[in-house]
Amino acid sequence: MNKQMKLAAVAAICAAVSAQAVAAANTDNALPAPKNVPELMKTFAGADVKTREDWEKVRAPELLACFEREEYGKRPAAADERGRVSFETYRETEVFGGKAICRHVRVKYDGPNGKHVFPITAYIPKAGRPVPAFVYIGINFLTKYDAEGAVATSEYWPVEKIIDRGYATAAFPVIKVAADNKNAGFSQGVFPAVQPAKARGGDSWATISAWAWGASRVLDWMETEPAIDAKHVGVVGHSRGGKTALWTGATDKRFAMACSNESGCGGAKLNHIDLPKSEHIDFMIRVLHHWFCANYRKYGGKEMEMPFDQHEMLALIAPRLLCVGSATEDHWCGQLGEWWSAKLASPAWELYGKKGLVGDTWPDPEKPQQEGSVSYHLRTGKHFLTPYDWDRYMDFADKHGWRPAQR
Repeated sequence: MNKQMKLAAVAAICAAVSAQAVAAANTDNALPAPKNVPELMKTFAGADVKTREDWEKVRAPELLACFEREEYGKRPAAADERGRVSFETYRETEVFGGKAICRHVRVKYDGPNGKHVFPITAYIPKAGRPVPAFVYIGINFLTKYDAEGAVATSEYWPVEKIIDRGYATAAFPVIKVAADNKNAGFSQGVFPAVQPAKARGGDSWATISAWAWGASRVLDWMETEPAIDAKHVGVVGHSRGGKTALWTGATDKRFAMACSNESGCGGAKLNHIDLPKSEHIDFMIRVLHHWFCANYRKYGGKEMEMPFDQHEMLALIAPRLLCVGSATEDHWCGQLGEWWSAKLASPAWELYGKKGLVGDTWPDPEKPQQEGSVSYHLRTGKHFLTPYDWDRYMDFADKHGWRPAQR
C-alpha cells in the first residue's frame, strides 16, 4: 500500500468515527481526527515494512531504540541481568476462607553499584494446577499498604474477584522501586544501585522505566512459582501505572498481555490529535519530568512535529495481547486519542496473521471491542480503575484461552 492509499485509509476511518459514539467528546460537535501521524509501516529511512521479517529485524528494533532514547530512557544492561536477582518469602497465610494463599516476598537486587530490595504481595488461588496471573502496578495513592506490603482491600485491586475468576495476582509498591518525586534526582530506589548519578545522560532511564523494571522482576519471581502459569501473565496499570504497563509490555516479551487503564499522555494517548482537554507533553515535562528521560523535554509543545508517536510503542507489544481502557469523563487522558493509538497500532498484529482492534468507530460506553488481539473499552465514569475494567481485562484473557479449563 503506497502512502496515498494509506492516508486515504486513515481518512476513511476518520470519517467513520461517529459523533454520537460517546457523549464525552473533546469538542462540542465533532470528534477530531489524527493529523500527520507517523507511519507505522515505514522505517525512519523511508522503506516500506511489508513482512514480519521487516518488522522484527528492522522496524520494531528501531522503534524500541527510539522510545528508549527519546522518551522513557534506556536501562543499563546490569539492571536486567537475571543473576543479580533473588527472592525471599517472609510470610504466607491462607486468605478468603481458604480459597487462596497470600505470599509476601522480598525481591533482592545485587547491583554493580549497590543493593536494592522491594516487596511483592501475591495472592494465588488453591487450584491444584498452575494458574494464569496479573501483575498489578501498585501506585501508592491508589492501593492500600501495611507494614507487610499491598493489601487486598483497595477498590483498584479487587483481589478476591480476581481469585474467583481463576487468576493469581501480585502487586508491588512502586515507590519502593523508584520515588515518585520530581525532586528526588534519581538518587533513591533502584537507580543508585545500578548506576552512579554522574553517569546519567539525556537518554538515561527514568521513573516509568524503573517501575517497568520492577514489574519484570515480579515476573522473574512468578517463573519460580509452580502454582503460577508464567506463560500467561498480564500486566495491569492505571494512570501512570498504565503508562508503565505499556512500557513493561514493550520491553519484556515474556508478558503475554499488557493492560493500560486510562494512561493518557506518555501512555496510550496519540499525540498527533487535537484534544485540548487532555494532558500534553508540555505538562509532563514541566510537572512530571522525572517519569521520562531528559531527551523527552525537547518535544514539549511540539506533538504535531514529532517523528514518532504512542501507537508505535503499542505496536511493540504485537503479536501478544493488548488492552486499552478509557472512561467517558476522563478527558485528561484523551479517551479518543487512546482509541486511535490502539487502532493505528493494529497493522503490527496483521503481520502475524492476527486481527488488531476490530471496529472502525469509537464505541459507546460499555460496548467493548474485543474481537481481535487488541481490546478497547470505554467505561462510563471518571478517572478510576474499577471492577468493570478488571472484568474486561480478564474477559479478554478468557477469550484467548488463558484459564486451564479453556486450553
